[in-house]
Formats: sequence, C-alpha cells, structure tokens
Amino acid sequence: MDWGLGAYEEIAAQISPAAEAVVDVAAPNPGERLVDLGCGTGNAALLAARRGARVTGIDPSERLLEVAAERAREEGLDLALLPGEGASMPVEDAGADALISVFGVIFAPDAEAAAKEIGRVVAPAGRVVLSAWIPAGAIADAARLGREAVGEALGAPPGPPPFPWHEREALAGLFGPHGFTLEVEERELAFTASSARQFVEEESRNHPLRVAGAAVLGPERAEEVNRRTVAIFEAANEDPAAFKVTSRYVIAAARRT
Repeated sequence: MDWGLGAYEEIAAQISPAAEAVVDVAAPNPGERLVDLGCGTGNAALLAARRGARVTGIDPSERLLEVAAERAREEGLDLALLPGEGASMPVEDAGADALISVFGVIFAPDAEAAAKEIGRVVAPAGRVVLSAWIPAGAIADAARLGREAVGEALGAPPGPPPFPWHEREALAGLFGPHGFTLEVEERELAFTASSARQFVEEESRNHPLRVAGAAVLGPERAEEVNRRTVAIFEAANEDPAAFKVTSRYVIAAARRT
C-alpha cells in the first residue's frame, strides 16, 4: 500500500486530536528518545519534539516523510525522519525510551513481527502508546464496504480477519511476551463536513486507501461505492444542519517495569 497516494495531509489534519491524545498519554520528557512509528506527516512527532523529546519518525512513505520534514523546518524543530515499517525499524536495540503510533502500526501485515520489533527497539524501562480504531460505526462500515468492493473487483477471496489492535486481551497476548503490561482506554473522534456528500468526495480525493481502491474499481464502480458510502453516512449523521459522525478508538499504553 502506497500511503503517499492522494493527500494524506488532509486526513492527518482530521485525526490530529488523536495524535495529541497519544502524546499526552506518552508524556515525553525533555531529552527522552521517542520513536513515532507510522509518523506520516508528523502530527505526533512534532508534538513530542515541541516537548523537548529527541524524536525519530519512521514511515514507509518517502513523500509523507518529506512533508513532515518541511513542517519541522518551518518550526525550527530537529527531527530524524527515516523510511521503515513496523517489522523493520532503523533504530538500534533499546534505542527508544518511548514509542508511539497513531493509527500506524495497526496496518502492519504481521502483528507479531511488529510487536517483536517494538520489543527490540524499546528500552528495558520504556513504554509504548498506540491508538487503534474500534471497528464499529459509520466510518468502519464505509471502510468495510470499500474493502469488499475492491476484493470483488480483484476476484480475491476474503482474507483472514485483521489483528484486533483495539482489544485489550489481544494486545496483552501480543506484548506480554516482550515484558510489557498494558492499560487500555476508550476515546472518541468526530469527523465533520458541510454534508455527507462533501465528506465522501474529499475522502475519495485525499485518503490513500480510497485513491488506491478507485484505481482498482474504475470510475463507474467507484462512483457506485461512493453513493452507497454517502447513504451510510447520511443514516448515521449526528448533525442535521451539516455532517458529523463520531468514531470510537482506543489508546493502549504498554510499559516495561
């Protein structure tokens, strides 16, 4: 998946409150070494750097790393921004006092490999803070519709269910073998626009997953999926004067003691 497609900058702006929440829970101290895994355009990495942490941002998309670098230059912040992914981070053993991931590591194709790599990178007394969507509600329903449409277009059988990054028991089983204890709390994030149609049109232009999906579906099928997505959002709309849907997510904090 090429996360440089579309304009993830716009998506990152929508989820910036979650980045703030993750950094608040991680509470980086001045001088601490912090890794932001799946840093994207730098939302959380910049927040941590403003607090004085020594930040390394890691992302598979070179374009998004360039966006993050430009944002850091504009603020006069010093970030190390490196290509990498959950199962392969260019960080030395025990090279992070804290590792954060804002809806990033949840896309790792191999959760166990990512957890093992996180265990390698985080220092013996370090901590991990990540956010993960709860797969319920209108946003999740719309994403599921898109995945199913792409799978049908490709003639691909349904794949195995993704790792449940939002479930405490699953996370405890994933990180427990690497010496972490876990706390999980639920949060909410609202998505707004002038209308459901506007929201879907912007997502279709900006979100990498939707841009990639449209290339597979073709114009006619992609428009059909968009119409069905608008219907999902209109049914769930919380603001009769405009558009608002609220998604639930979790923040998981894992610590070594």
